[in-house]
Amino acid sequence: AMIRVQYFARYREVLGLDGESLAWHAELHSLAPLREQLVARGGVWAVLAEPNLMCARNQELCSLGEPLEDGDEVAFFPTVTGG
Repeated sequence: AMIRVQYFARYREVLGLDGESLAWHAELHSLAPLREQLVARGGVWAVLAEPNLMCARNQELCSLGEPLEDGDEVAFFPTVTGG
C-alpha cells in the first residue's frame, strides 16, 4: 500500500524534495495525520505545519479532513499570495 506525496513551490525549495512515495496504512485515514507524520520528522519539515497550507488529493483541492486511501496522490503547497 503506497501513496505519492508531492511538494510544490516554497515547500519544494525548503524541503529540497519535490515528492516521495510513502507507505499507506489505516492510521493515515485523512490528510491531517499524514501531515502530522511529516511534520514529526522535525527540522525543515515544520514548514508543513503552517496554518494556511493548501492541499490536493488526486489533483483536486481539498481540506486536511479529506479521506486518504491506498494509491492516492497528495500535494501540499503554500497559499498563493500577492497579485
